[in-house]
Amino acid sequence: MGSLPSTANGLASPLAVQRNGEKPADRNIKEVVLGDVQFDTWYPSFYPEELKACPGQQNPLPGKQIYTRSLHSIYEVDGEEHQLFAQNLSLFAKLFLDNKSIFYDVTSFNYYLLVHTPPSSTATPQIIGFFSKEKMSWDNNNLACILVFPPWQRKGLGKILMGVSYELSRREDRIGGPEKPLSELGRKGYMQFWQARVARTVLGLKAKNTLSVGDVAERCWMLPEDVVAALKEMAVLGARKRADGSAVVSKARIREWVGRNTVDASPPVSEEGFLEVWEPGGEDEE
Repeated sequence: MGSLPSTANGLASPLAVQRNGEKPADRNIKEVVLGDVQFDTWYPSFYPEELKACPGQQNPLPGKQIYTRSLHSIYEVDGEEHQLFAQNLSLFAKLFLDNKSIFYDVTSFNYYLLVHTPPSSTATPQIIGFFSKEKMSWDNNNLACILVFPPWQRKGLGKILMGVSYELSRREDRIGGPEKPLSELGRKGYMQFWQARVARTVLGLKAKNTLSVGDVAERCWMLPEDVVAALKEMAVLGARKRADGSAVVSKARIREWVGRNTVDASPPVSEEGFLEVWEPGGEDEE
């Protein structure tokens, strides 16, 4: 193959270490090229046995732009309107997700693409990750599947996708969270995101020194059980409880935790970055 840049073997890959002594499943596709980067796959996907190599195409990005900040944008893609794209994205994502199970029945999902646009005016925007979300979730899930492709991992970009998913919850006036159960890597990423979100929200309240878990959940648009999980991991839940039995969250303890762990509590997405005309799942503009 030409001189495409490639990523290091095992970059953030679960294949670098066998889990529980199990041998990883044989991959039917060993390497892929995304944009101008060549990198290893992690898992098999449900591609046919025979594949035809097609020349690269510079197709316009599907869907509509809903967020832009610095070099990154988010595009919302309706799985029903762009069915073939959503199916191809799902099959490609399976190469890096062990537990992804939906590939063809994509019409009930929206897909949110994380796009990197280099500063050069002649550079091509590159999809570097995405998350999917059910259009109607009876469990109030604001995210079904999330992935930043391997060459762009470990750069904090997953937090942008998570931040957008909670902005969806806020705009829909619905407290939510990711679909459970989370993978080990997913839980680790979400725990860091939840902890920073809770700390940022609580410390941003000037009037109160203590809050209940319910107070924090409402202000963060997070499920109470996710708030509790984050607070327990932070070890900042107060020993006493309110008269109604709800746990108390201490502002002072959270401030100490932030200082002790040198946590960056700045928001991963900016409200100013969301396009004012956008509403979740709304129609494209004329």
